[in-house]
Amino acid sequence: MSTPTPAVRIEDHALLSDQRGAALVTREGDVDWLCLPRFDDEALFASLLGGPEHGRWSLRVARGEVVARRYRPGTMVLETTWRSPTGTAVVTELMPVRGEDCHGPGPEGLAADAEGSSQLIRSVTCTDGEVEVLTELRIRFEYGRATPWIRRGRDSAGQRVLIAVAGGDGVVLHGPALHADDHLHRGRHTLRAGERADWVLTWFPSWEAVPAAPDVPATLERTCSQWSHWLGRVRVEDAYAAPVERALLVLRALTHRGTGGIIAAATTSLPEDFGGVRNWDYRYCWLRDAALSLEVLLAHGHVDAAVSWREWLLRAVAGDPEDLQIMYTVSGDRDLVERELPHLPGFAGSAPVRIGNGAAAQYQADVVGEVMIALAAMRDAGVEESAWSWPLQRALVRFTVAHVDTPDQGIWEMRGEPAFFTHGRAMVWATFDRAITAVERDGCPADPAELETWRSLRERLRAEILERGVGPDGAFTQSYDSTEVDASALQIPRTGLVAADDPRMLATVARLEAELMTGPTAGPAGGAAAERGLLLRYRTRGQDGLPGDEHPFLVCSFWLVEQYAATGRTKDAERLLETLLACGNDLDLFAEEYDVTAGRMAGNFPQAFSHLGLVRAVDALAAARA
Repeated sequence: MSTPTPAVRIEDHALLSDQRGAALVTREGDVDWLCLPRFDDEALFASLLGGPEHGRWSLRVARGEVVARRYRPGTMVLETTWRSPTGTAVVTELMPVRGEDCHGPGPEGLAADAEGSSQLIRSVTCTDGEVEVLTELRIRFEYGRATPWIRRGRDSAGQRVLIAVAGGDGVVLHGPALHADDHLHRGRHTLRAGERADWVLTWFPSWEAVPAAPDVPATLERTCSQWSHWLGRVRVEDAYAAPVERALLVLRALTHRGTGGIIAAATTSLPEDFGGVRNWDYRYCWLRDAALSLEVLLAHGHVDAAVSWREWLLRAVAGDPEDLQIMYTVSGDRDLVERELPHLPGFAGSAPVRIGNGAAAQYQADVVGEVMIALAAMRDAGVEESAWSWPLQRALVRFTVAHVDTPDQGIWEMRGEPAFFTHGRAMVWATFDRAITAVERDGCPADPAELETWRSLRERLRAEILERGVGPDGAFTQSYDSTEVDASALQIPRTGLVAADDPRMLATVARLEAELMTGPTAGPAGGAAAERGLLLRYRTRGQDGLPGDEHPFLVCSFWLVEQYAATGRTKDAERLLETLLACGNDLDLFAEEYDVTAGRMAGNFPQAFSHLGLVRAVDALAAARA
């Protein structure tokens, strides 16, 4: 845990997304991570996990410094302001969201991209004086392993461009010319006040015609309009409006607009333990994470996202329920074989770098319960069941019946021996509870004998959890017959098994505060310590099954805010929420974990779990105040 902070930190990054692929760009203008055309495709810029030789696109102002950056309000369009001794400039960066994929066809002429193409636009406008723009482009496909064949040619409109091809991947660069310099391309371009230069990097299938350049101002306007139109008006207190809006936009940015699948994060292998082996690929769709994201989006009026996800779920889970996985690709595919990339040294020397995720083969008992709770929330929001959505739920319940006595790996994907995790057992209880409610309250059909089985198992599980999942001190334990405590117990009231103010929950909170709360939290830049610490998921000894340690998992502290708010500890909820918000970066983006000692983010970024936790915490605090 003493690994030095790297020159570029996780929190130095901003996210760009076209709701199909994603890029990370540093404060100083380096695109060091880019996966196109899908979130889970092979990166063509991977210096985030290695060095410049693994692919990077640098754009900066000579002798300049960044004085401000922001997203345009209500969008995922990034603006960075540079100041140099001779002038100032604003860099505007975006991945265009095509009109026909969001809210119907866009204005005429704006949807002329090649089928399947994706773009990253970087536009520089000199706002005062004169600036020199420095550009350095190093394209490396297959996570930095493949050097493409690069040539100058013409696009489908006859414009001279730079074209890079490797296998099925093609990339074309439109904009002011760059010159070749030892396996990379550089440029120096002078802009005076009022002048603008646009660079557009477009991925396209290498066997298709090279696509023409878009109209950058029109594309910028359209993309801003689409993001803000989707966001709409968020009704929360002014103090929390900005982070809640950003969190909802991040959840949208991590949703594949074609399939409806919601990925857990935009990256792979950003370390939970700097210099250690806890490095995982999160660019996939966990049923649990997506279900929780769905509830947050529903609570803020985004029924469209909920319906799209339900359709994705139907496709992903189609077939024998015995083949149910806890995660899938964005298209709903099942092949997530985990492997290592030894040519990449890892972020801050944290190896191995992994792609794929072996946890896909785990049995995690809570997952079906999360899905059933989310689909029940859809019914509560007035969304009717489709022809296949209720039959799917019945199949999931039958899967749970078949596995009701099977130990599992738990919500945290333990790589130790399976166990009966208390949180997981509560979610199994919730599976039967929501299924029974769907029949008895909402009129969904079920066979009488099947319904009676569900009722019997619901009662059995309740008695079992309250007997075997509660320790001598009255607190919920991590697993049956264990003495450990686990932050996942904070989710038990959400199932309805017990209320937030149940004595067992109050005892659990007391143990969490005593055993899993860290010391005071360093500020995001290592500044003054905050008043409170943050919550670890669990102690890594025992069931965890991996070497090393980890940092506080941010969603757990957001859950504790919810618990405080639900039990009248409003001041504690406010203080902890303020501590958590201070762990975000200047753009209100959050990683998976936070290193309280070094004052830096840890884990994959930006993390859907953290952002949905933020929205739920704010909603809970608002409800408590009301």
